[in-house]
Amino acid sequence: MSVLLVGNPNVGKSVLFGQLTRRYVTVSNYPGTTVEVTRGTAQMDGARIQLTDTPGVNSLLPMSEDERVTRDILLSDPADAVIQVADAKNLKRALFLSLQLAEMGVPFLLDLNMADEARSRGVEIREDVLSEALGVPVVSTVATQRRGLGALGEALHGARPSGSSVRYPDAIEEAAGRIAEQLPEAPVSRRALALTLLAGDESLRPWLAGRLPAAELESLDRIVRETSSRFGEPLGYVVNRARMAEAERLAALAAHWRRAPQASATSVLGRLSMHPIWGVPFLLAVLFLIYEFVGVFGAGTCVEFLESTVFGKAINPLATKIFGAIPVPLLRDLMVGPYGVVTMALTYAIAIVLPIVGTFFIAFGILEDSGYLPRLAVMMNRVMKTMGLNGKAVLPMVLGLGCDTMATMTTRILETRKERLLVTLLLALGVPCSAQLGVMLGMLSGLSAGAMLLWVGIVTAVIFGVGAIASRVIPGDSSDFILELPPIRVPALGNLAVKTLARIEWYLKEAVPLFILGTLLLFALDAFHLIGALEKLASPLVVKFMGLPREATSAFIVGFLRRDYGAAGFFTLARDGKLDAVQILVALTTITLFIPCIANFFMMIKEQGLRAAAVMVAFIVPFAFGVGGMLNLILRALKVTF
Repeated sequence: MSVLLVGNPNVGKSVLFGQLTRRYVTVSNYPGTTVEVTRGTAQMDGARIQLTDTPGVNSLLPMSEDERVTRDILLSDPADAVIQVADAKNLKRALFLSLQLAEMGVPFLLDLNMADEARSRGVEIREDVLSEALGVPVVSTVATQRRGLGALGEALHGARPSGSSVRYPDAIEEAAGRIAEQLPEAPVSRRALALTLLAGDESLRPWLAGRLPAAELESLDRIVRETSSRFGEPLGYVVNRARMAEAERLAALAAHWRRAPQASATSVLGRLSMHPIWGVPFLLAVLFLIYEFVGVFGAGTCVEFLESTVFGKAINPLATKIFGAIPVPLLRDLMVGPYGVVTMALTYAIAIVLPIVGTFFIAFGILEDSGYLPRLAVMMNRVMKTMGLNGKAVLPMVLGLGCDTMATMTTRILETRKERLLVTLLLALGVPCSAQLGVMLGMLSGLSAGAMLLWVGIVTAVIFGVGAIASRVIPGDSSDFILELPPIRVPALGNLAVKTLARIEWYLKEAVPLFILGTLLLFALDAFHLIGALEKLASPLVVKFMGLPREATSAFIVGFLRRDYGAAGFFTLARDGKLDAVQILVALTTITLFIPCIANFFMMIKEQGLRAAAVMVAFIVPFAFGVGGMLNLILRALKVTF
């Protein structure tokens, strides 16, 4: 039996999924998107269930890629039943989605999750009344405590299409009937598709174009235009207003307050985290803890142990001994040479990036399940707006200080492709990873405070300036910043473990091959002596325009392999007295803005496509050298010293 979990964001859907599946979980991208869909196997009331956790949605009239994916799964990959997971405290929002599922004609049941939190706030929901009104089973659960899961399994066998419906204005009802007559058969009702078209859903057109001739599509468009001309408001607004009115009627029928809600410690904490004054130190403390856990513990302690001890003293020496017996030098170097599959690709992927990715997945899971993630986004929304983004973009930007490769993966939390492209560009351009940052701060410590402030100022100005300009150049729409704020709660350790292990499994399957591919590319460049040719080609630019010694060219090339290697090259030059203060500042500014490391580059390709990644790199490389060269010319002309 195949079952879909559908629900609003932050209703405990992933917690319920984790409690039901426990293991045998797979995470993959929905075809043609960067949206993750999680699948697993569960036993419910003695039946074996294939369970799919769809992205959280506020509506099935798509306004984001997450909502489009959930709608497409219902449209193209129908299941035997749908479990709609709802926040029992916010019944109106849940019923707004229930009515859309009812219009689609899919068999479903309503799971009122977080029932304990609803009761603590004095909300009592009469399940029998709501079940009779909707015509589908209604059960209550507390997923974090596994309460109600047995009743959920029993109710699943009774999942059925709802008999509830929304009455729209006569003009819309008439138009929906005319459109439905011309639509092809689908796993969802024609009426639901007709209402979606009337509401202005352009994302449905590719599906229709493959099933209807152009003449019929034009006929549908004509009906939509005629109907729209009869209203002074957008049809989507009229449709949703009618749905919300019916949702409010059903909520009033089934729920009532037993007493006024009492303030709890978690609700007070939730309000403090959103306070315009007290929320700021709260935010800084959370960001600091994330950076310490991911950037310091993950990228520092764990990486140092795995890279130096496990791989440096055990795995790599053993591999060198084994593959050293290969009589063909080229094949030997392919495995354990400077650009070897074991000594570079696996060392980088497992010893360096995996600890950072693993600690990030844990940190992100805690933020996700605790309810703080939406608050973090709200706190930073105003700042991020200056770059054409909303508050959700702050998380990848901050986590980029740990590892840009990992942060590029987290851009998936952003709703639109435009926002994901913009944040990916800014990460690659101006956010140094923790390893690179540590080396650079060591070099800056030998200069004056003015030099450090100038470096920070230039990088910050570049990020905000490029972000503001790119947001106007990159086509597409930005998403509306609308968030439901869930209560602050303690994450369930079991669910956190299941999600973290599932995401690590995804990393091992999807990301590690990228490191191997990148290493093979570098091996080929080295074998054909092209790395030396690149050094010679870039030397005039580095020496004449940027005022750096010839040896600096190698540092930039190595910086593509690993960002901190490039910074370390400049550190060595400065330590040997080959760089003065101005050259140090120019070098560090350029390497900060320089091309992302090869692992991040391949992750950019995976997440955004080869064309988008190539365009970003084509912009970043000359831009970084341009900023470095102009900085050199200005400082030399003004005879600035540090």
